[in-house]
Amino acid sequence: MKRWFDLIVSITIAVLLFIPILMVALAILLSMGRPILFMQKRPGEGEKPFYLYKFRSMTNGTDSEGNLLPNEQRITRTGSIIRKLSLDELPQLINVIKGDISLVGPRPLLMEYLSLYSERQAKRHDVKPGITGWAQVNGRNSISWEEKFELDVWYVENRSFLLDMKILLLTFIKVFKREGINSSQGQFVEKFRGE
Repeated sequence: MKRWFDLIVSITIAVLLFIPILMVALAILLSMGRPILFMQKRPGEGEKPFYLYKFRSMTNGTDSEGNLLPNEQRITRTGSIIRKLSLDELPQLINVIKGDISLVGPRPLLMEYLSLYSERQAKRHDVKPGITGWAQVNGRNSISWEEKFELDVWYVENRSFLLDMKILLLTFIKVFKREGINSSQGQFVEKFRGE
C-alpha cells in the first residue's frame, strides 16, 4: 500500500509541478550553469547505496589548493531562494518513483556516517529513507543529531499509514511557514561525528 501511495502521489506532484520544476531548472542553468542536478551516494534501506537527486544550490568553487570552499561561500542567491522554498528537494520525486526512497521515512544521510551510528541509531536503515520524516516535522535542523536519530528510530518502531499522513500534512505546514530550516538562512548543519 505504501509503495502504491508513493507512486501515485509522486507522479501526480511531478505532473502538477512540471512547469515550476522546469522554471527552477532554467534558473539554475542561467545562474550556475551545468549540471542542474546535484547527485550524491546515500545509504538506503539495509544500508544499500543509491544516488540521491537534488537541484544544485551551490557552485563548485575551490581555493588555491583545489579544496572546495565552505558551503556558505558557495551557495548562490538562486540557491538560497531554492533552499528557502525547499524546491531543491523536488528531484527526489525521481528517487521515489524509482523506489530508492519513500515519501516518508528517515532522511538519507551521508555514507560516511554509517560507521558512526550506535546499534540503536543504525535501526533508521531498517526502512526506506524518505523525502520527509518524523525528525523533519519535529525540529529538522534546529535539534541535535542525537534527537534526530531518536525520532527516526521512533518512526521505524511506530510507523503506520496514518502516521505517514500526519507527517505529510505537518511537512506541508512546516514548509509553508519555513520553520526549522537553518540552512535556508545561510547556516549549514554541522556534520555528525559520532557520539
